[in-house]
Amino acid sequence: MWYQGHPLQWLLLPFALLFGAITALRRRLYAWGLFRTQRVNAFVIVVGNISVGGNGKTPVVLALAEHLRGQGISAGILSRGYGAKSDYYPRCVNADDPAGQVGDEPRLLAGRSGLPVVIDPVRARGAKYLSEELGCDVIICDDGLQHYALHRDMELVVMDGRGVGNGHLMPMGPLREGDWRLGQVDAIIHNDGQATAPALTMNGPEQYTMMLQPGTFKNVCSPDITRQPQDFGKVAAFAGIGAPERFFSQLRAMGLMLNTTKGFPDHYHYQADDIPEGTVVVTEKDAVKLQHLAHKDCWYLPVDARLPNDFYALVGARLKQFNQK
Repeated sequence: MWYQGHPLQWLLLPFALLFGAITALRRRLYAWGLFRTQRVNAFVIVVGNISVGGNGKTPVVLALAEHLRGQGISAGILSRGYGAKSDYYPRCVNADDPAGQVGDEPRLLAGRSGLPVVIDPVRARGAKYLSEELGCDVIICDDGLQHYALHRDMELVVMDGRGVGNGHLMPMGPLREGDWRLGQVDAIIHNDGQATAPALTMNGPEQYTMMLQPGTFKNVCSPDITRQPQDFGKVAAFAGIGAPERFFSQLRAMGLMLNTTKGFPDHYHYQADDIPEGTVVVTEKDAVKLQHLAHKDCWYLPVDARLPNDFYALVGARLKQFNQK
């Protein structure tokens, strides 16, 4: 309904108006100082979106992590830890922590980024821990564009081919905030090079395209074992991400023959009977949740975001301005 259009969407208009009124009031309370926005002694970059569902934020976070680490900058990653069942917060995530305890995306980030990853539903508290306890000069927030309790110094929005859908607020549409919010961020990153943002004024944010570069297929149970696309026969593919079809299209473009495909909800909690027999290919985010369920013929595909040098130049310029204050 959000993306294809359907007359029944108008039945949800009253709820969308209520949602818009509540979120507008909330923003005003922060602007007036009645709700507190907390600053930390670090440069805070928020990588988020204005719509519900995964748009490719995690690869952007990993690309930023790699760039900052290569520059010798002390950086860390902050996540709410959606779906986590930790006994304490803030929690520093290790690469071998169960995804059920720390969340699938933080677990993936901890294994790939080489940076400290902290989860905390109270993001300001988690940011303070990264800054004061772990000595991070830059904090990359995985999601949290609408979490105004934490001050941010740079805002990045990631968008995919679905754009803003029907352009309406939840639950009538997929938007957490109106598309006017795009004019306030520092940059918009278009996943897979698809320019989907609404028309912006000349003084709007910078816009960049990113491409997802696939790596080598790895075995879910034994990641040291790898395969190339030509090594596969017919496979079953499934994905629990925001846009499963994007993953399936990527596999087909790599030459894989997909016998069956199945999309699960984002952050889906898998059961053993969800995994079919035979060769199975999943996303890297799914793999961190399947290590104790997968059989020996389950494989995942890591991907890396490729972003233009101009994007990293913008990040460097904003960080330099911050350090000169």
